[in-house]
Amino acid sequence: MYWQPEIETLPRPELESLQLQRLRGLVERLAATVPAYRAKLTHAGVSAADLHSLDDARRLPFTANADLHEHYPDGFLAIPRAQVARLHTSSGTTGKPKALFFSRQDVDQAAELIARCLLMTGCVAGDVLQNMMTYGLFTGALVMHYGAEKAGLLVIPAGPGNSERQLLLMRDFRTTVFHTTPTYALYLADVVEKQGLDPRQDLALRKGFIGAEAHSEETRAKIESAFGIEAYNSYGLSEMNGPGVAFECVHKQGMHVWEDQYLLEIVDPVTGEPLPEGTAGELVLTTLNREAMPLLRYRTRDITRVLPGPCACGRTHRRIARITGRTDDMLVVRGVNIYPQQIERVLMGITELGRNYLILLQGLDDMIVKVELSPANFDGQVDRLVKLQNRVTERLRAETQVRPRVELVAPGSLPVSEGKAKRVLDQRTL
Repeated sequence: MYWQPEIETLPRPELESLQLQRLRGLVERLAATVPAYRAKLTHAGVSAADLHSLDDARRLPFTANADLHEHYPDGFLAIPRAQVARLHTSSGTTGKPKALFFSRQDVDQAAELIARCLLMTGCVAGDVLQNMMTYGLFTGALVMHYGAEKAGLLVIPAGPGNSERQLLLMRDFRTTVFHTTPTYALYLADVVEKQGLDPRQDLALRKGFIGAEAHSEETRAKIESAFGIEAYNSYGLSEMNGPGVAFECVHKQGMHVWEDQYLLEIVDPVTGEPLPEGTAGELVLTTLNREAMPLLRYRTRDITRVLPGPCACGRTHRRIARITGRTDDMLVVRGVNIYPQQIERVLMGITELGRNYLILLQGLDDMIVKVELSPANFDGQVDRLVKLQNRVTERLRAETQVRPRVELVAPGSLPVSEGKAKRVLDQRTL
């Protein structure tokens, strides 16, 4: 099912021609309206007239996280302040945030992309979407809310937390779709289990949209099994208008990036040089049709790769693989590079374990992995589960090449975050 079939199935040559046309217009506009970009383009010695193909995009300057902080609050604004319709900020918790401006057109366009995403997963008018993301300066909740309404869904703006209320809303209003973080979905599954509910009988859920955190295929499988639903991976970031940058279709073979709106590149995280299709690297995105605050070659710090070949759904927009981590969340333990998602993948694939875990880095370079047992495997005794502990340790060692200390703990004993999960606590004395 398509929301905008003429765009979603646009032949590749025409799609790439549209991208080049919009890229040229973007560079010309940035040089004229944003002093910070005018200086960058002048330093790089490139103008809109130098863009003869999409390959020439690599001549353009990058935009980094530090640039947005340096020019806070409105140094990257490309329209007069009087024409701004909305302000969001990044979800950073330290220092000043990144200010992100939306025009009325940007708000509408973000909603259009969400509508595409929802229909791509099989949602229909009349579905009931329970939005359990945080409302406010974070883009995740409001952008999804507007898009779901545009697609004809009934939206329950539940916000995060208060799990008993969430379940009450689900039961009373027959929620068919939810939108939340993978962490909260796993926690809510525990609450459902404790209350003795059978989601397949007591709830009307069919689908779950999982975003705001990188998560593993094993985590998706646990969420789907717990609720009896199809769970879809989504990708977005506030700098790019929030959720809806990329989304899985019903085939769940990678996330389609809406290339009429974004120019997609994969570069070496260290050198910034482009990488061949299919090679994992840092995702770089350019907003091709954003009005208030367009960004040129923004370094997302997210690690992924482009998946080769066409998708069975018929959409021509390329797909990226599940995000495997961020260049700034990589852990270096005893000289080995480790991404937290590697650890999650192992833990979520062991049925005797529960759905919550914490990675502690302590001492000189020691890694401790605390993981809850599943309720079915907890009888008040933890010490007797030595074989399980050893099995988890060996699987983690095989995955990461580092032997951690594994601590099995009682269900519900680790902290739960209502927003983005804090899975790593680095207390090293290095």
